[in-house]
Amino acid sequence: MSELSERFEPGVAKPAGEKIRCDACPVMCYIAEGRTGGCDRYGNREGHIVRLDALTILHHAEEEGGAVVPFLDAAEDWGGDLVNGGRRFVSAIGAGTTYPDYKPAPFIVSQEVEGVDLVTVVTEGIFSYCGVKVKIDTDRHIGPETATVRAKGEAVGHVTTGEYGSQMLSLGGVHHLTGGSKAEGRVTCETLMDLCNRKPVELSIDGGATVIVEAGKAPVIDGKTEHRMRVGCGSATIGMFATQWRGLVDEVVVVDDHITGVVSEHQAGKVLGWEDTGIKIVGRRSTPGRYFKVSEPGLGWGGTTISDPLEILGDWNPKKGARPGLSLMMVSTTGEQFAYFELDDELKPVEKPFPQRLRKSVDLIEDNCEPALCTVLFMAGAGGSLRAGVTENPVNLTRSVQGLSTYVTCGGAPVYVWPGGGITLMVDVMRMPENAFGYVPTPALVAPIEFTLRRDDYVRLGGYESEIRSVDDVLARGGEYRNARSASAAPPRNLWPPLAQLRRNGQP
Repeated sequence: MSELSERFEPGVAKPAGEKIRCDACPVMCYIAEGRTGGCDRYGNREGHIVRLDALTILHHAEEEGGAVVPFLDAAEDWGGDLVNGGRRFVSAIGAGTTYPDYKPAPFIVSQEVEGVDLVTVVTEGIFSYCGVKVKIDTDRHIGPETATVRAKGEAVGHVTTGEYGSQMLSLGGVHHLTGGSKAEGRVTCETLMDLCNRKPVELSIDGGATVIVEAGKAPVIDGKTEHRMRVGCGSATIGMFATQWRGLVDEVVVVDDHITGVVSEHQAGKVLGWEDTGIKIVGRRSTPGRYFKVSEPGLGWGGTTISDPLEILGDWNPKKGARPGLSLMMVSTTGEQFAYFELDDELKPVEKPFPQRLRKSVDLIEDNCEPALCTVLFMAGAGGSLRAGVTENPVNLTRSVQGLSTYVTCGGAPVYVWPGGGITLMVDVMRMPENAFGYVPTPALVAPIEFTLRRDDYVRLGGYESEIRSVDDVLARGGEYRNARSASAAPPRNLWPPLAQLRRNGQP
């Protein structure tokens, strides 16, 4: 009898009622009959350690650029299979694992795809070295760079450099998970898991705002739901729409925290023959028609602190074109704030009803704004222990991944692998099945990870050849941790990983 068969042999059950020790992680809980361990992932059922979540087998019914595959042909009788046998993928969700990995990964599955024998190594990784990068689409100032981000009062990360039209957070990491207090580690782990499982999390930023973040949903900043991501900075907005404004208004100012634009001075305006207006912007002039620091960052117009846009204007100069009756439109980079003014006899701007002729151009700015969303990327490093569950010589897996011989997925979703040493990856949690993440109380996050490569390559890098099984065998017999198998449709836009691997290797 092989070692694998012995692991599945039901005759080795211990007497009911006896506590048994779980070996899935360093906590090594003693679990009584009918109870679960500290992570709620494993339990004691009739004297066996059982992975409580079902092993998820993804069904790829649709491929990018391909035809939809019917669940069953009309003439085909269902044989009781969990899923259509067309394109199945054994994901690592519910697969189980151990940490450190002193034995092969829970499932090492072979499939022949277009004449090529591929192997997918399936395991749930335990990641102490992990975090999330959060992109919040908003112009509004949510906090100074490097400010501490807190959840339930505990420090869980910091504000990092803002990107184009978005504020960025870096949360988690080993120092928050294991380097602080026990409460900090526990709250950090809980925060990361909830974000990765697409649940809403309230975060407060020292010296800044309170933000409710939920992957795939609009951010809520200080109780206000954000709707639009800005179309661009003030200068870019002028470049895009100066033509639309020509002949309708004498001057346009696009108010923006980063670069406020003035059409009459801007290159786009000059090319179109815009005349000087004698306007003066209170700010630091960068290049003609582009101004920095017209205000401090805030929650007002264009991510500034101002609620009255006239605050950024100085005196108008009649020697450079200012005159009574000159018209001025001021607008933010999302089109959410806009106003119309005309200069009086003393060259002071006086607000007038917003003219209908300019309404279309404001609507155009709004129409070109993307919906404001929160994006959550899980980022982790597949350490040596995890790699030891894939091959007897772990560095070979690293070299195989970096050499593009091994295709990495998380719950079937494609990942971005960072250049350089190790296997450091990022994945969009919205492309993963829901509730794909768990935790262990060390504390650390548990995430699915799969490695797909050619069988001969797998054997060559020192893989566990004797542990390779077919998909059908996995469906029929399950695994060491005796959990159920469940079918689930693969999230859209994800290629079937075995096919993605073939294409990566240049197969037609």
